[in-house]
Amino acid sequence: MKTILVTGASSGIGRAVAETFLDLGWQVGLLARRDGALAAVAQGRDNAHVLVADVGEADQVRTAFDLFQARAGRIDVLFNNAGMFGPSGPIDEVPVAQWEQVVRVNLHGMFLCAREAFGRMREQRPQGGRIINNGSISAHVPREGSVCYTVTKHAITGLTRSLSLDGRPFDIACGQIDIGNARTELLDGLVQRAIAAGQPEPATMDVGEAAASVRLMAEMPLNANVQFMTVMATKMPYIGRG
Repeated sequence: MKTILVTGASSGIGRAVAETFLDLGWQVGLLARRDGALAAVAQGRDNAHVLVADVGEADQVRTAFDLFQARAGRIDVLFNNAGMFGPSGPIDEVPVAQWEQVVRVNLHGMFLCAREAFGRMREQRPQGGRIINNGSISAHVPREGSVCYTVTKHAITGLTRSLSLDGRPFDIACGQIDIGNARTELLDGLVQRAIAAGQPEPATMDVGEAAASVRLMAEMPLNANVQFMTVMATKMPYIGRG
């Protein structure tokens, strides 16, 4: 039976992806900070494994991966997804503490989770596995006033490329999915703010389309890889966005 560990599994894209693989019968590790929210995702599912951890804490991440590996036997796929948007505004108005918080979750946390997955995939038998990093449209072009989020998501592209190269000798594939305007609780907030400001409602897509795209990447054999995928609401201002 295939296994996948999903970070940020308590809500949004992470939850949608976790539920997709639970429905497929995979053994699914649900990693996030909120025990109650994870329990709601796992309710009634024998193939769900609740892993309460802060992705920014190395010891907690290691313990969560240990627990999932002990229960599931191996880690076939990591969906490296946990992240936060952080403050909006020009760089001189961004509090340093909030910058550090976004870096801690979006970059440091994804590094720690990739590090744990890579090491276990390298040592397990049969060797190998797949790491899917959640980048963002902002890994290519930013929204205005999003310096914290944009910088960290550009860094994830470097992480993806490094893991792809370094994983080759160990049958570890790594790809990145860049998702634009999937309808989640976070995006709902952006939509409501746009409406309140008298702006046009942003184009969105169902979050299930993002989950289906992750499934496509995850189910490939290890001798094939989606290196970068962009899936987005068709009418969002990505092409030509400055």
